Amino acid sequence: MTSMSRMVAFAATAGLLTALAATGHAASAAPRDAGNCTSSVPYTAGRDGYDTYRIPATVTTGAGTLLAFAEGRHSGAGDTGNIDVVLRRSFDGGCSWSPLRVVASGDGDTRGNPAPVVDPKSGRIVLLTSYNSGAVTEAQIMRGEVTAEQSRRVFVQTSRDDGRHFTAPRDITDEAKLPGWRWYATGPGHAIALRHGPHAGRLVVPANHSAAPPAGSTDTGQEARYYGAHALYSDDGGRTWRLGFVDDSYDGTDNANESSVAELPDGRLYFTSRDQNGTSTGNRLDSYSSDGAETLDRPFAVQPDLNDVPVVQGSVLQLTGRFAPLLFSGPSVPTVRQSMAVWRSATAGADFDKAITLSTRRAAYSDLVQLGASRVGILYETGDAGPYETIEFRRLPLSGLLG
Repeated sequence: MTSMSRMVAFAATAGLLTALAATGHAASAAPRDAGNCTSSVPYTAGRDGYDTYRIPATVTTGAGTLLAFAEGRHSGAGDTGNIDVVLRRSFDGGCSWSPLRVVASGDGDTRGNPAPVVDPKSGRIVLLTSYNSGAVTEAQIMRGEVTAEQSRRVFVQTSRDDGRHFTAPRDITDEAKLPGWRWYATGPGHAIALRHGPHAGRLVVPANHSAAPPAGSTDTGQEARYYGAHALYSDDGGRTWRLGFVDDSYDGTDNANESSVAELPDGRLYFTSRDQNGTSTGNRLDSYSSDGAETLDRPFAVQPDLNDVPVVQGSVLQLTGRFAPLLFSGPSVPTVRQSMAVWRSATAGADFDKAITLSTRRAAYSDLVQLGASRVGILYETGDAGPYETIEFRRLPLSGLLG
């Protein structure tokens, strides 16, 4: 990054520090902030009846309540089995948390990949999740060895009371999933509500899928080349959904997988994606959309400034305020899930530089949220012997992320 771009990027630090929080909901109030903690641990493995907690997602409600979603895995750390979507709420900016409540019960099956967003028109919390039978694995689904009822399906829930209660999961698979797709995952991590342009108010959820091999192929469908990213969007507050762009290259070069999205100040959307063992050099891919996620401006391509990130989910957040940077979070050791870090971009994702490394402990999935005028929060998996011992919430001063 040039010295000039750094000067432009951080020239408006004072203005940024007075901006309101925005994580997909322009009218959200700033979290009610006690201002007396650096970190907290909303989820610890082995507590509240769950063996492991994974897949964090966080958003701030219109009332300023901070929500921390996760998967509560009953029987182990594995991705299938009896898994619930769980939630804890914070009224002091992430220093303390309400008791755990189940938002979507697996009842022996797998519910997960939470992707929450606050609808700016109604104030409702809209939550998309994914489902499959607890008796089948991702590999079996990708190989096409399961029934439609056992396979991945997509659900939506809403809350009108600040996350105290959610509606029962409603199946939207027919709106969200093409017939030839096998695997499917929403997010994980927060979704967004657009604030600018002709699609203001639109809810956009990044997602990914796998496709069946073409007729006559000897492939099984389990090969990483069949992964692709896509987006869902709703223009009526989550009542109906449409497919946006679909990355369907399936050439094995750039295998877009778990994705996250941010709305840039100019109204474009920035998508960042895990590259699931593509042959190109690098583990992070990105692209842009200028029409509210309906199409991509270009195919996904490697973002070389994030080559230190291993093959893992990552989060992206556009801070508020003129010239405010775009943030990205993820582990920072290319070969292992370790050393959670936050990068910043003054150029709308064209380049990044590392702003802070949180620790050298093992670490994996994460989600970023802006906490009012002076802080950013990061909800992330971490531990000493392994990355899935806890889900920690760390509060970071904005001043330390701006250079």
